[in-house]
Amino acid sequence: MKFIDLHCDTISILLNQEEQELYSNSLSVDIEKLIKGEAMAQFFALFFPLKEVSSAYETTMKLYKKFKEQIDKNTEYIEHVRNYNELMATGKSGKIGAFLTIEEGGAIEGSLDKLKEFYDIGVRLITLTWNYENEIGFPHKIAEPATRGLKDFGIEVVREMNRLGMVIDVSHLNDNGFYDVIKHSSKPFIASHSNSREVWGASRNLTDDMIKKLSEAGGVAGLNFCLSFMGQGDITTLDHMVKHIERMVKVGGIDVISLGSDFDGIGNKVEINDASEMGKLAWALHKKDFSDDDIEKIFNKNALRVIRDVMK
Repeated sequence: MKFIDLHCDTISILLNQEEQELYSNSLSVDIEKLIKGEAMAQFFALFFPLKEVSSAYETTMKLYKKFKEQIDKNTEYIEHVRNYNELMATGKSGKIGAFLTIEEGGAIEGSLDKLKEFYDIGVRLITLTWNYENEIGFPHKIAEPATRGLKDFGIEVVREMNRLGMVIDVSHLNDNGFYDVIKHSSKPFIASHSNSREVWGASRNLTDDMIKKLSEAGGVAGLNFCLSFMGQGDITTLDHMVKHIERMVKVGGIDVISLGSDFDGIGNKVEINDASEMGKLAWALHKKDFSDDDIEKIFNKNALRVIRDVMK
């Protein structure tokens, strides 16, 4: 079954390991694996630890150049897409759609002009924070600012992303920041790689109320394969994944769940070894009596709805 994966960190590794190529590599995501797994689209994050770089903007541009270089080398198989219509055209030509995202709102360095510049080069999703405070807001990891939401500039960013047609991503954002996005966003938004906090109590996961609010706003949460956000053990299993999906569907309905593997950003083993094996999850869901239509929503239709409704 065709799938859309809302998050991977492959580009950051390709930048740092020059011997690796997007077409074929030793990582969890490459073009060969995406083709084998029947990918419709892969969201590629430009990720960096904010506190470890001298310029967030320049680092993001280096990552963008690596993304563009690798896509340009492989235009026979994959194409940078910016919205629903471009993705549909790519699919008709038998190519995989590559969406460009940024996993750190600090990349815009407090400037709406830089936000527009990233839009102009094709970025269509920004994760508002990673694990550090930035000009937009606060991450889930810091205890005290959990009582503080988006900063004034963060509210401006939400409104400008709505206007431009960029998807707001609340994965990594603290709880009050999430509720401020609910308050100020006029468009659906997503948690690109977040699970159920009721199933596993990691602060990176979503509470039942958050899942309900996300669903009511027309958004989706992408299932994250990282064990730290799944449960106990030495490996992320299909059983872990199904338990989170079942809970999220129970509280938010079938339209709220998508895939956000976090491939190439995960340190643990996963029963789905790489992008070529996404079909394992479809099989596991069939065994739990999910219908073909339900599985198709999880694998692509729910994400397609947000892409269609938000991206310009």
